[in-house]
Amino acid sequence: MASLQKTLFSLQSKLPPSSFQIARSLPMRKAFPIRTNGGNAAGARMAATAASSYAMALADVAKRNDTMELTVTDIEKLDQVFSDPTVLNFFANPTITVEKKRQVIDDIVKSSSLQSHTSNFLNVLVDANRINIVTDIVKEFELVYNKLTDTQLAEVRSVVKLEPPQLAQIAKQVQKLTGAKNVRVKTVIDPSLVAGFTIRYGDSGSKLIDMSVKKQLEDIAQQLELGEIQLAT
Repeated sequence: MASLQKTLFSLQSKLPPSSFQIARSLPMRKAFPIRTNGGNAAGARMAATAASSYAMALADVAKRNDTMELTVTDIEKLDQVFSDPTVLNFFANPTITVEKKRQVIDDIVKSSSLQSHTSNFLNVLVDANRINIVTDIVKEFELVYNKLTDTQLAEVRSVVKLEPPQLAQIAKQVQKLTGAKNVRVKTVIDPSLVAGFTIRYGDSGSKLIDMSVKKQLEDIAQQLELGEIQLAT
């Protein structure tokens, strides 16, 4: 990530103040035909539909290549890379040329050891001026993957990193609760929990198991009718 940020800074520093905007109608590569659903939905809805279409196109390629597990690993790596606002803002900047964006894509592919079809997919997004919705595509791909493989996603938030045996026990419990064939555990460090952990699972994370100290303190505050307890920092 440090080398990627260095590359971004280097590229941005070379841009003249009056760089031309990227043309909006760039040619699509034929490797990823995109399904369209039609309709005149609002902008947010259109972005969601586009993200879903791209995610399904990538899943189709992964299925044909029998690389679904490797592809979901690539997707997890992209989720980490594009969670950095510096990276996302770079690709969303219309004054930066496609060529410069492709250079950074090459750096991401090499540093993250991504598969060739994932690399091709990223370049398709750059060509189509759709790289700005890559984080939405990541979420949609996870939904597609989970449905195809009967996998339940469990997001575990904790103050400190949990050990593999603890995560395995959590996965086993989620499997019992959902009846899913497989369980993928995504971990997030969240200092606001004070101590303990939370588990979110189900359709779109609709179910929550809250074992955090923060929740216990909030319950105590509610019982005492004192409102939310403000912890000293």
